[in-house]
Amino acid sequence: MKIEEVKSTVKTQRIAAHTHVKGLGLDENGAPLQMASGLVGQKDAREAAGVVVDLIKSKKMSGRALLLAGPPGTGKTAIALAIAHELGNKVPFCPMVGSEVFSSEIKKTEVLMENFRRSIGLRIRETKEVYEGEVTELTPVETENPMGGYGKTISNVVIGLKTAKGTKQLKLDPSIYETLQREKVEVGDVIYIEANSGAVKRQGRSDTFATEFDLETEEYVPLPKGEVHKKKEVVQDVTLHDLDAANARPQGGQDVLSIVGQMMKPKKTEITDKLRTEINKIVNKYIDQGIAELVPGVLFIDEVHMLDLECFTYLHKSLESAIAPIVIFATNRGRCVIRGTDDILSPHGIPLDLLDRLLIVRTSPYNMSEMEQIIRLRAQTEGLSVEDAAILALSEIGSNTTLRYAVQLLTPANQTSKVNGRTQITKDDIMDVQSLFLDAKRSAKFLQEENTKYMQ
Repeated sequence: MKIEEVKSTVKTQRIAAHTHVKGLGLDENGAPLQMASGLVGQKDAREAAGVVVDLIKSKKMSGRALLLAGPPGTGKTAIALAIAHELGNKVPFCPMVGSEVFSSEIKKTEVLMENFRRSIGLRIRETKEVYEGEVTELTPVETENPMGGYGKTISNVVIGLKTAKGTKQLKLDPSIYETLQREKVEVGDVIYIEANSGAVKRQGRSDTFATEFDLETEEYVPLPKGEVHKKKEVVQDVTLHDLDAANARPQGGQDVLSIVGQMMKPKKTEITDKLRTEINKIVNKYIDQGIAELVPGVLFIDEVHMLDLECFTYLHKSLESAIAPIVIFATNRGRCVIRGTDDILSPHGIPLDLLDRLLIVRTSPYNMSEMEQIIRLRAQTEGLSVEDAAILALSEIGSNTTLRYAVQLLTPANQTSKVNGRTQITKDDIMDVQSLFLDAKRSAKFLQEENTKYMQ
């Protein structure tokens, strides 16, 4: 008889390079702590990032740009992600890499503009007339089918709604009944129905049905206060790119040529400047009327030296536009040739006229004690048990090679310790995997010594 254990289908979270980063790790005065919120060291850079966060929150940094410059593995991307955490979910954060602009489908400038628009949010506040409450009754009323035949059709649906202040019985259109079925609304659910459009939104199950033995993964919400029929402010967050994409999609006919044309279209469509200008006019009109509020977010461009001269020129125009996000660049290059030119040398591979507009934050290499703290933090994040001697050995390896290489040795060392029947990573495991996996410096030295054995 074959018996197999059924594995849990619970989704396991992937531990990425910056999973441990939860914020900038500053105290109430904005001064950086040595180790907090997943960040270690880089005190000046973190303090500068804290000032930038305050400026963004007080809406005094729109259309400006910041450059994080430093050697590889000094936490530039980690600081950018920490800024995103500090700003919260309501502020749009759009990360991209410089090489993304070289798409075969759309122009370089279009990729940049798309990401610019993704980084700008629009918070729309609308006062709607709604019926809100806990469903006490849900009865569809059937009548004879007007088309003939034996089947019956739903003529209307009677629904009872209850709040803390009173109850109401409503007679709804059959089309709303279909929406109720799609939302899987049952007696005991808290819902609201928009009076004008008939849109139904299920908010959750009433908390009066929650018991201590309930094992459902249901979200329980309190019974709504006030009357069943009320005016409610509905807040909706969208980005300008969402509005662009929604209006750029042409509505084709139902003929065969139209359907084939839609199938033959490339995956991405370029949005014209004319359409964006029209959307900006509507957005400005909503802002003037007080219906909407602009939320400038953050566009993070990593490896900015990968952009070429055309992209840098386009960035000037984009940064100076009336609707612009905060842009954070990151680069690990020193003096190098600007991409798209043959002989123009510039710091970080960025033209001097653009550099002149940037606030530059420098990140510096970590010392050995900081590397030790980061390795401990990564081991804790990955759920690994490591001896102190092994962590010390890894920090020595990191100071001689790179921090990234030292951190990457943790997972194979854990595998080696398991094979040897140990539950804790030892110094011997670290030395074993270091001999198996080369770092960039040793690999380059080996290539230099054995150059003749490789194809030229």
